[in-house]
Amino acid sequence: MHIPFPSTLVHGTLIKRYKRFLADVTLDNGEEVTAHCTNSGSMKSCLEEGAEVYLSPVNDPKRKTKFTWEMIKIDGNWIGINTSMPNMLAFEWIKNGVIPGLERYTHVKREVTFGDSRFDIYAENETEKCFVEVKNVTLKEGNHARFPDAKTTRGQKHLETLMQVKQSGMRAVMLYVVQRVDVDLFGPAWQIDPQYSLLLQKAHSAGVEVIPLQVQVLPSGFKLLGVMPYNLNTEKAST
Repeated sequence: MHIPFPSTLVHGTLIKRYKRFLADVTLDNGEEVTAHCTNSGSMKSCLEEGAEVYLSPVNDPKRKTKFTWEMIKIDGNWIGINTSMPNMLAFEWIKNGVIPGLERYTHVKREVTFGDSRFDIYAENETEKCFVEVKNVTLKEGNHARFPDAKTTRGQKHLETLMQVKQSGMRAVMLYVVQRVDVDLFGPAWQIDPQYSLLLQKAHSAGVEVIPLQVQVLPSGFKLLGVMPYNLNTEKAST
């Protein structure tokens, strides 16, 4: 299932990313603009000055930046770096029943609280209730897609609460949206956040499901490619 961008994107070249949330870009017409970068992580393996980028225009008089940075081309492949997109994609695809393992839900909502955590998606049907946390994945190491690209205490909290969801008798899913096509195996980033990696193993052993979803990002929109294989062991064991 293909999901188009809501507006036509603008092409340019990355000058630099700075202050985490800003990126200077030269548009094809020579104009230099500052775009909002939603990705607060390190963006390791998807940041290259001088690379092609696409921005989406923003029509909001309250916003200082008039563009949002959507994707960057690395080694000939587009990588989606807008961290707000995976939530939207997951919601639409779960609602339409096209994600393997997450089909047949008749009621799907965004931003639902359980305990002291707010999860991205809640879905239910006549037989089950399911909480889904969505994470954006851009980090590449060899042929591996890895998460996170920076330490995440918030991510650890989500895993702890997903285990509580599972213990309460509901379905708990960790959905990783991999916004690049040059990888073929998903795993946690042990060297970057060993605590998160250990907790993901623990959560998986406790029944929290792991679904890495590979998505092809193009200037025209997003194409769901399918579920990737994963290995939650240490880096040495998974290479």
